[in-house]
Amino acid sequence: MARIRIPSTIVILVVMVQTGFLLFMYARYSYFMPRSEEKPSQVHILILSSWRSGSSFVGQLFSQHPNVFYLMEPAWHVWVTMYQNSAKVLHMAVRDLVRSVFLCDMSVFDAYMPWKRNLSDLFQWAVSRALCSAPACDSFQRTDITSEMACKTLCGRYPFSKVEEACKTYSHVVIKEVRFFDLKVLYPLLTDPSLNLKIIHLVRDPRAVVKSREQSVKALARDNGIVLSTNGTNVEDSKYKVMQEICRSHVQIYETATLKPPNFLKDRYLMIRFEDLVRDPLSEISEMYKFADLSLTPTLKSWIYNITHGQGSGKKKEAFKITSRDAVSVSQAWRNVLSFQKIKKIQEVCKGAINMLGYQLLDSEKEQKDLSLDLVLPRRQNQFSWSSFNAKH
Repeated sequence: MARIRIPSTIVILVVMVQTGFLLFMYARYSYFMPRSEEKPSQVHILILSSWRSGSSFVGQLFSQHPNVFYLMEPAWHVWVTMYQNSAKVLHMAVRDLVRSVFLCDMSVFDAYMPWKRNLSDLFQWAVSRALCSAPACDSFQRTDITSEMACKTLCGRYPFSKVEEACKTYSHVVIKEVRFFDLKVLYPLLTDPSLNLKIIHLVRDPRAVVKSREQSVKALARDNGIVLSTNGTNVEDSKYKVMQEICRSHVQIYETATLKPPNFLKDRYLMIRFEDLVRDPLSEISEMYKFADLSLTPTLKSWIYNITHGQGSGKKKEAFKITSRDAVSVSQAWRNVLSFQKIKKIQEVCKGAINMLGYQLLDSEKEQKDLSLDLVLPRRQNQFSWSSFNAKH
């Protein structure tokens, strides 16, 4: 049988035509198909802060929203399990856990809670309204404002599997964390196409933070040791070494996000000062909700007013509870409680953060006691950096 010889140039030409036709058809088909680069259906919000900065309060502002699945400091499990390591070493494990929680994959907790478990085995589970209402618990509706005590009483025995089941039913997943000290650690999450991550960076006057920390010395001792890399030894921060690291981290996070930030951070970082929040709650909360693509409901407005206009003074027994308080008075309490000598020491170790975040330094005890002197300055961009600060000191 005779064979027909086809010149190689013709073969190449035919292949090129076929390839071009296939590419053309693929392009037309893709044009009408959903874009793969579209953002995930869920919005992911990370409230980034430090201990005793009002972050539990801000967490509740999100937790009580009917569209939000909220967890408070899930990385606590990492630090408790691996407490002999430093915060820097644990950054990766914390980041991996946070990513899994954002994706509603709660199997990540198997490494830290290997036993058969219930909802109540999760750190601070009862402050999450999502874990106190359906489908996690049948005792409350999603639109209810829940209390920690009532939730603990009624919902603690539900199986741990309800955490993942509930998470998948919400449009927003919000996590509050105090265990990140470097914004760059979060870059892999910010560039992860499976996440739609935004960061709310909550800060507070370091002098007020110290006053609050002094009410919780024992509770913070283990975390202090991890921050200072003491190989598992508890530390009481009498020399403000932990505060220095906390202040340094706030400066690093703020500088990284605002001074020549990478393009992927655009519109995904918001800094909130606790003092602004308690002075004008609805305005600041509306800004946070807009940033997070949430709407403020009438029920939430009423609850927010009540929680910030109570008579409570923020006493030691209330240190880790969200109670109705006179929020503005609580935010200024440090000026009547701390000695001026302590204030001077705090200002020495946290001068850079105080300046950058927009707080006024005190020069005398007279200024400290003069409550008509406003120490919260208008927000501004400051060119401070730790390198320049250390060079001068």
